[in-house]
Amino acid sequence: MFSFLVENAKDWKSAVDAIVNLIDEGQFEINQDGISLRAMDPSQIAMVSFTMPKKAFVQFEAKATSKVGLNFTNLSKILARTRDGEQLGISAEDNKVALKFASNGKKRTFKVPMIDLASGASREPNIAHDAVVKIVAGDLKDLLKDAAIVSTHVTLEANQGGFFVDVKGDSSELKTENEKTPEATIQIEVKAPARATFPLKYLEDITKACPDAGTMTISLKSNAPVKVEYDVAQATVVYYLAPRIDTD
Repeated sequence: MFSFLVENAKDWKSAVDAIVNLIDEGQFEINQDGISLRAMDPSQIAMVSFTMPKKAFVQFEAKATSKVGLNFTNLSKILARTRDGEQLGISAEDNKVALKFASNGKKRTFKVPMIDLASGASREPNIAHDAVVKIVAGDLKDLLKDAAIVSTHVTLEANQGGFFVDVKGDSSELKTENEKTPEATIQIEVKAPARATFPLKYLEDITKACPDAGTMTISLKSNAPVKVEYDVAQATVVYYLAPRIDTD
């Protein structure tokens, strides 16, 4: 049905971590172009879209399109046992997915069952975002750590002046400013000012898998889902997160 080989098993773990940080179960689609997944989180307020092209693998074979439902929590636990220098072969065997780790003549094979799941989200949201911010992932993660001291929600704002993170809690407040200057490491393109508030825990989960030195793209529109995109281990991951709408 399908088989592929990853040169460095830790790369596959990094890619899967980007999925398991948001969902417990999901369905890979495997075809001649590579591997993809699109799924909503259990609360239905966040979505992940994952693509990993055929060229990311040392060997890749998919004779027909396969839809493979997996428990990603279980898969992640197995991948956590990855050792330095191991290759990882993945293939379908009797309604199970075999994960074959190999290095220096030593081999280990885990098998996990495929599970029946409904198809994931049919397509990504079509949103005309007003502002796009490109930021070093480690910098954004630090901002979110600061925010966690203050509140469970974070307001992201972008305008011609820069990118701002605003947090208000019961006992304290935080405002960080990343001004748009020639020296700034952050890149900002603004068609119109954009501002929206999001649950901090989801933003932490969404950004967790991105390498600290990597670049993260944040697309904003006032009171609309934020789009967060980055690359990890030759895979591209796109998330959408619904905002909190204040009615008062």
